[in-house]
Amino acid sequence: MYRIDSKVTTSTCDSTGKLKLFSAFQMMQDCSELWVKSEPKLSSYFRDANHTQLLAFRQVEVERVPDFGEDLHTETSVYEVKPMFGFRNTFIYDSSNKPCYRTWSMGAFVDRSNGALIRMPQEVMDSIYMEEKKPMNYLPRRIMVPRVELKPYTPFRVGKNDIDYNGHMNNANYIRMAEELRPDDFQVGVVRIEFRMPAKLHDEITPFVLQDGSKFYVQLMLGNNVSTLIEYTSK
Repeated sequence: MYRIDSKVTTSTCDSTGKLKLFSAFQMMQDCSELWVKSEPKLSSYFRDANHTQLLAFRQVEVERVPDFGEDLHTETSVYEVKPMFGFRNTFIYDSSNKPCYRTWSMGAFVDRSNGALIRMPQEVMDSIYMEEKKPMNYLPRRIMVPRVELKPYTPFRVGKNDIDYNGHMNNANYIRMAEELRPDDFQVGVVRIEFRMPAKLHDEITPFVLQDGSKFYVQLMLGNNVSTLIEYTSK
């Protein structure tokens, strides 16, 4: 398990004094990435082989949204590793150690030079510290959008501040884009995100949206290809 302590600050809360969903995703992403540093054999393997792990899917359950000034801590742990994919839990807790956000995610092991999937050596897999799978409602990682026409919105342009050290737009920034489109009265209970094609600097992303009862979908397109698919479910 890897842990980061934090606080809901001015830059991480919205106009109502609540933690932004985007900021919560940043906390999850940062903790997950720093976890790699706590696994010496894995981190040296990634460095020497020029390989990395890219997020392919994340599901988030929102238990409650923290307020400005609250002390929080984020914990991440791996519960399963396959040759080409890793699975983890990342939870954000309040000062009473009660979860505010429960998540599970799947990462794909890839070659940095070309983005191709790779198979991790067994000895590296065996070195990774495993923990118990945490209790939450594990939903399928494939998001099925209703077969109706989605409404297009003004495209976004990927800027230099959206890019992380993998040379792609950081995963949290996709939810930042989607949050601009989510209706203000749509209270989020669960978020599922499929990451299919990473966006790069200066790419143009066109969002398409659909509200269908308790579901709100955001489909981020790179040309004719789906980059990221986001499903919100209301409380």
